Amino acid sequence: MKDFKRPRSEKDFELNFSPINPLMSGSEAVVESSRCLFCYNAPCIKACPTEIDIPLFIRQISTGNLKGTARTIYESNYFGNACGKVCPVEVLCEGACVFNDMNLKPIEIGRLQSYAATYALKKKFALFVPGAPQNKKVAVIGAGPAGISCACELRRFGYEVDVFEAKDKPTGLTLHGVAPYKITNEEALKEAEFLKKQLEFRIHYRTPVTSYRQFRNLENEYDAIFIGIGLGNTVELKIKGEDLDGCMGAVEYIENIKLKKHKARSGRKVVVIGGGNTAMDAASEASRMGAERVWLSYRRSKEEMPAYEFEYELAKKVCVEPLFNTAPLEISGKSKVEGIKLAPTKVVSGRITADKQNSFVVPCDMVIIATGQEKQNKLLDIIDGFEFDDKGRPVTEGDSFRAKGTKYFIAGDVINGGSEIVNAVAEAVKAAEGIHNFLKGNTN
Repeated sequence: MKDFKRPRSEKDFELNFSPINPLMSGSEAVVESSRCLFCYNAPCIKACPTEIDIPLFIRQISTGNLKGTARTIYESNYFGNACGKVCPVEVLCEGACVFNDMNLKPIEIGRLQSYAATYALKKKFALFVPGAPQNKKVAVIGAGPAGISCACELRRFGYEVDVFEAKDKPTGLTLHGVAPYKITNEEALKEAEFLKKQLEFRIHYRTPVTSYRQFRNLENEYDAIFIGIGLGNTVELKIKGEDLDGCMGAVEYIENIKLKKHKARSGRKVVVIGGGNTAMDAASEASRMGAERVWLSYRRSKEEMPAYEFEYELAKKVCVEPLFNTAPLEISGKSKVEGIKLAPTKVVSGRITADKQNSFVVPCDMVIIATGQEKQNKLLDIIDGFEFDDKGRPVTEGDSFRAKGTKYFIAGDVINGGSEIVNAVAEAVKAAEGIHNFLKGNTN
């Protein structure tokens, strides 16, 4: 268990938010890579959504071929460094490592990947060149992992690509929504610049696409349009006091810390509502920002919590206190948050019910809501020709990710409802292939 003091300087902040998976040294990487069995039909490849040839890049590290390693990684995953740091490797590649079956420590695939990718960024290895010009243009909406990955793949096909980004910096969730003890702003931006310089796609910052007229203009100017805008703001609880100063969404809280660092606002006594991975990050960050106490309120049991086990363990290590089987009733305070009323919960006939008669108040000065993010359906609704399924998601055509009967292609969180960065990358690359086939007339 570890207590943190409130960071007063950038140095304090970096100490509190030091990497949970620090960068390997060259010696460590060689030793770790030598453990790999280089399995035939390797399960780690199958467990990776981008299907990186993991045994190959590990062998390349062991032989000192770091440029070859970087090429193997980035050929499959344009966010090779980010994913090496932020992927839930415990349930993906490392979780599939055969050493687990022998009750041995799995190969540290994530750290090896990050080691090689970081080296490539530092040395500015030339890995890609744009393809032969196709004389067709594609618009990409959103400069997050999906948008940038799609842009990279399209440039390698030879298409002109313009990326339209609402914010003033690229990489979306990687920059704004991932805890700094996993990846720093500088690391995220360096990878985007590495790709942009080699593949020469254009990014138009502070250029949100939100109106019917804007979409129509893009339809007239571009041969295809890719949408990779992610999810929206945090879903409201719709309880009394949610508008008080000191109550905020988890995504907004994490973004504020990523951008403002030690100057970001954080509470002394904090209650986080939710049981997903974002809730765990927000709770861990509140503790690292010097909170005296941090509680995690989840309406179900620990066993039903959707967060990965290792994320919950990370939160516990920094003194986060769980309040399982509790639901928020109201947030109290005059103008600022002063407490939150919680009620015990139980399942009755398959539904969660709150025992309001036995409610209790947790005194606090900040409430962080981590109960999911809004879908972007209001934005997608204004586009002509979209069909939606019973869950409100645009209907797409198989692996092409083409919105049925249109020149639009959609991938990433906006359509999968919120997954990992690596999933957004994998989907976006397939969407780029779908766009290529569409523009070549190889599809209906």
